[in-house]
Amino acid sequence: MSFTHFSLHPSLLETVAEQGFIAPTPIQERAIPPAMEGRDVLGLAQTGTGKTAAFVLPMLDSLHEGPLNVVRGLVVAPTRELAGQIHDDIRLFARRTRLRSVPIFGGVGFHGQVLQMRAGAEILVACPGRLLDHVRQGTVDLSAVEILVLDEADMMFDMGFLDDVREILRLTRTRRQTLMFSATMPEPVQALVEDNMRHPVLVEVNTACPAETVSHALYPVAPHLKTPLLKTMLRTLGYDSMLVFTRTRHGARRLWQQLGKVGFNVACLQGNLSQRRRQAALEGFRRGKYAVLVATDIAARGLDISSVSHVINYDFPPTVDTYIHRIGRTGRACRTGKAITFVTPEDEPMVRTLERAMGESLPVCLVPGFDYSEDRRSMDARPAKVPRVPRPKRVARAFMPTQVEHETPDALRNQRPPRQPAPHAGNVRGILHPLPPQNAPDGGKSPGTGKAGSVVPGRTQKAAGSAGGRSKGTQKVQTGARPPRAGKGIVAPPAGRAEEACAEKRGTRMDPSVKILGEEPEGGKGRD
Repeated sequence: MSFTHFSLHPSLLETVAEQGFIAPTPIQERAIPPAMEGRDVLGLAQTGTGKTAAFVLPMLDSLHEGPLNVVRGLVVAPTRELAGQIHDDIRLFARRTRLRSVPIFGGVGFHGQVLQMRAGAEILVACPGRLLDHVRQGTVDLSAVEILVLDEADMMFDMGFLDDVREILRLTRTRRQTLMFSATMPEPVQALVEDNMRHPVLVEVNTACPAETVSHALYPVAPHLKTPLLKTMLRTLGYDSMLVFTRTRHGARRLWQQLGKVGFNVACLQGNLSQRRRQAALEGFRRGKYAVLVATDIAARGLDISSVSHVINYDFPPTVDTYIHRIGRTGRACRTGKAITFVTPEDEPMVRTLERAMGESLPVCLVPGFDYSEDRRSMDARPAKVPRVPRPKRVARAFMPTQVEHETPDALRNQRPPRQPAPHAGNVRGILHPLPPQNAPDGGKSPGTGKAGSVVPGRTQKAAGSAGGRSKGTQKVQTGARPPRAGKGIVAPPAGRAEEACAEKRGTRMDPSVKILGEEPEGGKGRD
């Protein structure tokens, strides 16, 4: 069977022939006819079986005739790398058509994507997060989408994108064609199918087992010997290009650094890298610039790298599905490949689970000439920490008084001169208490006073000094403050009453000889 049996548009058939595609793959042969009829399709197949062309060709054929500059086709992918790859395939097959595609994913400028869409686009290839950002900003309208494709649906579930996918489905119109492709069918994905697809055609191709062109081998090794074993295999194995999978981003970065230090031509692909560095690593690996690519599971889905001859699971995959997706990077396009998995004692339960799922026992191999001794220390293992010797604590030298160390605080306190009561004037709500006259001259007047026994506010008293002259020990003693003004909320008491109230409260009586400023004597003005 050839592609001419699908009744594709002539421009598409010409492009397919130019790319050297002669016969469709099983997934293409079974998925393209119902998709061209406008029916929903659920495709279950491994990676590397030609799923991308299985939905790109029917989409281009359906959208070939219709309005331009309107988004009528949407492809949702879980990773940036996969979205970029699908976008490149669409541009390749749509070269002889008027259809244009724009990739929408994070890691690149938001405004640049807006400019591309304003220039005109009929198909968007997007990751869920950035697509919803454009929708909320009003730069993307999904109401006219006719064909919606969900690629690697199970991976979107693993990455936590199903809620975003449901929101995207609500933004599109109800009467649309939905094509979903996945390697496995977990329950949440099955619920998504039941809620959003209308009587889909199920196309299932070899989902339970890996490709037959891939050979498998288990290599038991102690955890601290995995890096030396990998270096030995890189020196002895004959390979075109090799993918090495780790479980964590930190592990991928560390292994990449260790291999690069000893001279291996290696690149790294993990989620903490910027989009520019991720794209550079992937393109360099495809073109042969790098012979080894150390990656996390972000690279295990959808990446079409046909020249990979070996896949090494440096860390054992957590699930059977992850194992199938990882080794799906090799043995593509009818080529042979080899899958090597490092197994530590902690991984033995997962090995039995994997063998039950595959229905066969995987061969166990050893590398000739490699020292598997448990006592051997890895050159890359971190050296044991030497306990630090604590430094002696510094002892502060105590202050030792030399002159008064025999005297007690009470003795020192007794040596102080007695305090002399400083002359002061009381102040009760602006009413001044004068000081009693001391050694006043004849007439009852004292220095710094006006009338006998009264203190003039603002005046100063002179300290004892030479008679009739100004002495150096002259001090200014503030004898009083200006009475506060009555304002809002403040009621000035009658003169003299506040003084009497305070005296009664203290249990004392006022001296009738003390004159209160501002109070006139009975009988009018006059001298005392």
